Formats: sequence, C-alpha cells, structure tokens
Amino acid sequence: MENNEQQIMTIIGSAGASKGKAFAALACVRERDYEGARALLAEAKEADLAAHAAQTEVITQALSGAENAAAASLLMVHAQDHYMTSQLARDLIEEIVKIFEERDAESEQA
Repeated sequence: MENNEQQIMTIIGSAGASKGKAFAALACVRERDYEGARALLAEAKEADLAAHAAQTEVITQALSGAENAAAASLLMVHAQDHYMTSQLARDLIEEIVKIFEERDAESEQA
C-alpha cells in the first residue's frame, strides 16, 4: 500500500506543479511575454504527464487485483480532483495565451 500512496501523492504534487506553472504562464501574458508563457505551459504539460503516468500505474494496479492495490480512497479522489483541475487550467490558459497573442499581433500590424 505504501507504493500506492506514493503514486497518489505524485499525482497530487505533479498536478499542483502543473497548475502553478499554468497560472505563472497567465501572469506572463499580462507582460506580453508569450514566449515565456509557452515555455511555462510546456513545463505544465510535462508535470501533467507525470501525474498521468502515476495515475495509470495506480489504476492498473487496482484493475489487476493486486494485493497492494488501493480501492477508491478519499486520497485517490482528492488526487483525481487536483489532476483534472490542473488539466483544465492548462488547457484554458493555453487558449487565453493564443487569444491575447493573436490580438497583440493584429494590433501591431494596424
């Protein structure tokens, strides 16, 4: 069970890192630093991929009927909540960056 809990904590930590980087990217947009925003969003995506890998491992263990597999615990539900909100934040902020970058490019051409 210990490894399983470590994987769940990896989901929570990676999702938190992703969401933090996504919101830092949004702060870059305020400064019109779109290159910085895209770099932070790429880092956020990497953190999401780490969360996804840990999530896949936990789910695979649960479906395999492994003795140390976690049932749907409150901690896993919490981890899933963090992971899903981090993905939503990253996806939404990626679109916001595109919108503002395109708007600024158009205004510079005018």
